[in-house]
Amino acid sequence: MAKEKKVQRITDMEVDFAQWYTDICRQAELIEYASVKGFTILRPYGYAIWENMQNIMDGEFKKTGHVNVAMPVLIPESLLKKEGELVNGFAPECAWVTHGGGEKLEERLAFRPTSETMFCDHWSNILTSYRELPMLYNQWCSVIRWEKTTRPFLRSREFWWQEGHTIHETAEEAIAETEQQLNCYADFYENVLAIPVVKGRKTDKEKFAGAEATYTVECMMKDRKALQGATSHYFGDKFSRAYDVTFTGRDNTQQYPFQTSWGSTTRMIGAVIMTHGDNNGLVLPPKVAPYQVVIVPVAAHKPGVLDKARELFDTLKAAGVRVHLDDSDQSPGWKFAQYEMKGVPVRLEIGPKDIENGQCVLVRRHDGEKVVTALDGLAEAVQEQLTVVHNGMYERALKNLTENTFEAHSLEEAKKIQEEKGGFIKTMWCGDLECELAMKEQAGMSSRCMPLEQEHLDDVCPICGKKAKAMVYWGVAY
Repeated sequence: MAKEKKVQRITDMEVDFAQWYTDICRQAELIEYASVKGFTILRPYGYAIWENMQNIMDGEFKKTGHVNVAMPVLIPESLLKKEGELVNGFAPECAWVTHGGGEKLEERLAFRPTSETMFCDHWSNILTSYRELPMLYNQWCSVIRWEKTTRPFLRSREFWWQEGHTIHETAEEAIAETEQQLNCYADFYENVLAIPVVKGRKTDKEKFAGAEATYTVECMMKDRKALQGATSHYFGDKFSRAYDVTFTGRDNTQQYPFQTSWGSTTRMIGAVIMTHGDNNGLVLPPKVAPYQVVIVPVAAHKPGVLDKARELFDTLKAAGVRVHLDDSDQSPGWKFAQYEMKGVPVRLEIGPKDIENGQCVLVRRHDGEKVVTALDGLAEAVQEQLTVVHNGMYERALKNLTENTFEAHSLEEAKKIQEEKGGFIKTMWCGDLECELAMKEQAGMSSRCMPLEQEHLDDVCPICGKKAKAMVYWGVAY
């Protein structure tokens, strides 16, 4: 990390974390606000990050047999209403089309807030036999939810995501799918985004509308607030029954398939910003950075410097490194600050003396450390440094998570910890909604999840004193 602030356009996170976040989104050229309130434009640099996320995740989904499809963006109101919990859950956020071609429509059409209804309608028309199961579908698209309060990447009226939808012959297969995709998200966060997560199950109050069970990966940001990273839902056969999705089973009887859905969004970019960023800008994990290395020639006007820089560019590109050469006439100092702002994981500096000595300087973005590297074997050295960057980022984020996760044995203690320190607070819980609401009302925290790795902290619920059934993570969330 740089010792001094070099980019004055970013508010210090210690002064105003929310403004710091917005400054980075705009100054690093990730987004710009659109003319329609609550909508944003994903600019090329921001979209490049999303593309890298997409490519990696899509590859992982396909390894487990999932295929991509595309569903319509509009949903008839009558179709949306077939499953009551879903429509009730999303009704306040739906945007509606009432006219088409200048004429009033016979039925309102909702812009998709999610696509369970369209997938079920499709399956009801094509599924016939158990031999066709499972159907493992995924869709990359945008959805619209009319949020009252918006913030780039975290909560906007249109956002980009992937939504997986699958149907299975048995409940056991569907549950296994739900758990598999939860683990896929956890692996992606940790091994690609360098963000540690807490895996767990949502309470009934916090689960997805219409789901029997919702599982989540929860992350901690630098301001010690929680962010829901991705979710995986098990529906049982509830949606199949509502939409009359049936198949002929092995015993020649009509049966209802068991369903799942799971999704992650461009919110992951927000998670990266708030987990890793600093007062000089973005700090990007190497696996999703648009440029993994930027080459900055020093004394570029001197003979041979630009030629060598271009040679190194070709070497790294041939080795599969995403590399950018800045041969503009801006000063090296300006370039250093600019690419720190953009979070490029490694900066390569090359000047006349370096060329004479057959070396270059590699500077790591996440900690500012400089490594003098021989030009022979440069590609291997760069890959090694990219691994160091990822591991260093993960360890720093894990330290933040570990040091800001606390136990509490009473509601008053939980409230005090949250007020003084923030972070995740672990308590036991009786399972009653009243106690969950009391924690929200009196301590300002929502339940984040019941972690899959349970701990026994007490025998009783710290809120009501009744027998405890599970341990819960609580926190203030985005």
